[in-house]
Amino acid sequence: MNRVILMGRLTRDPEVRYSQGERSMAIARYTLAVDRRGRRSQDNDQQQTADFIPCVAFDRAAEFAERYFRQGMRVLVSGRIQTGSYVNRDGQKVYTTEVILDDQEFADSKGQASDMGGYGQSAPAQRPAPASAIGDGFMNIPDGVEDEGLPFN
Repeated sequence: MNRVILMGRLTRDPEVRYSQGERSMAIARYTLAVDRRGRRSQDNDQQQTADFIPCVAFDRAAEFAERYFRQGMRVLVSGRIQTGSYVNRDGQKVYTTEVILDDQEFADSKGQASDMGGYGQSAPAQRPAPASAIGDGFMNIPDGVEDEGLPFN
């Protein structure tokens, strides 16, 4: 199964182009900076680096990205990894890897977005949280479920 889910920040505004042909289609390309947690150093400081992952959205998803996504925004995307290669002008083979998006959405609320320099001012409102969610956006764990069986700490 080829499925990837990423949450990261846009390194710059999406670059959108339109295909040629009888039905013009938008193609948006952007890069997500996805935090990668490092090992703890001797000082007990946790180093944090990022992977820069190229993403591609098509058609309506590309138009959405062009309209609402801005540099620095935190977004959640899902899709599939696609690899390829080509020969550049110097005759060298270049390998590519990118995520072809099926879904993309805001990872911050509109209020948090406005605190980050105003990039979310024109963004549509988030979906309302489920009634069973607590203030931080996570659902309560039902009684009788042991923490040890959960896949996270």
